[in-house]
Amino acid sequence: MEKDDAFLRKLNAGKKVIAIELDSPKDADLTNYLAGAKRLQAAGADLLTIADCPIARARMDSSLVACRVHRELGLCTLPHMTCRDRNLNATKALLLGLYAEGVREVLAITGDPIPTAERDEVKNVYQFNSRKLAQYIVSLAGEGREMPSPMTVFGALNLNARNFEVELRRAGEKLENGMSGFLTQPVLSEQAVENLRRTRETLGERAKILAGIMPVVSQRNAIFMENEVNGIHVAEDIIEAFAGLDREQGEALGLEISLKMAREALPYADGFYLMTPFNRVALMERLIARLKTELLQEQ
Repeated sequence: MEKDDAFLRKLNAGKKVIAIELDSPKDADLTNYLAGAKRLQAAGADLLTIADCPIARARMDSSLVACRVHRELGLCTLPHMTCRDRNLNATKALLLGLYAEGVREVLAITGDPIPTAERDEVKNVYQFNSRKLAQYIVSLAGEGREMPSPMTVFGALNLNARNFEVELRRAGEKLENGMSGFLTQPVLSEQAVENLRRTRETLGERAKILAGIMPVVSQRNAIFMENEVNGIHVAEDIIEAFAGLDREQGEALGLEISLKMAREALPYADGFYLMTPFNRVALMERLIARLKTELLQEQ
């Protein structure tokens, strides 16, 4: 069995990588999703990441989608795995299936809590937190164990945390528990860039860090992210810059801001973690192309 994949080989060789997140469908049809993933692959994405029922609302299973994409497109995938919905047995069973399908990386996160209004019908599990989950995943590999070789575990890093000292300390603990690196929340302020610099300085080269880049596409979108989405901070001047813009103008400005943030983050990152707003694949194709030609010097 292959012990790693093209994404890991590129990352471990010191080359800058591009991971991109595309939310799985809310229904049982993968047709458009696979078409979008294929376009992003052709644009130059090294890895597709799939969130595990974000904001605790059911979508097509991230691991099943990851296996399908990997099998049909040959694209490396990183399914997110939350601690919210599965006990130890379900988690182990899923990990063994992922390994058998050739998926070699997972993102271990605690997961958003179930909305209050739905807690009578939907129950949290939380047998793990993200650090314990990472420790468990790496423990499955070794002589006499279930996996011939270890899976690579990534974690989340919130560059926008109010108490970033605590966030940075937890990042160190995550590394000690078996994580290899982090995907960060979106970089949309100078403070986020500064916290990314501190992360690199503190954790050194042992942590692989993919800087989060998410294009803002309208003022309404910016305000919603600032006020309603946990872990995201949008600088006030960015919010104001979108006033009165139509869709085309909003996308153009969002693209320029994303490139600016990526340029500032690049010295402290091993690559980028791009988040696709509203499944706008065409916008992300443009962003990947410009990252490659303007920042990564790839043709």
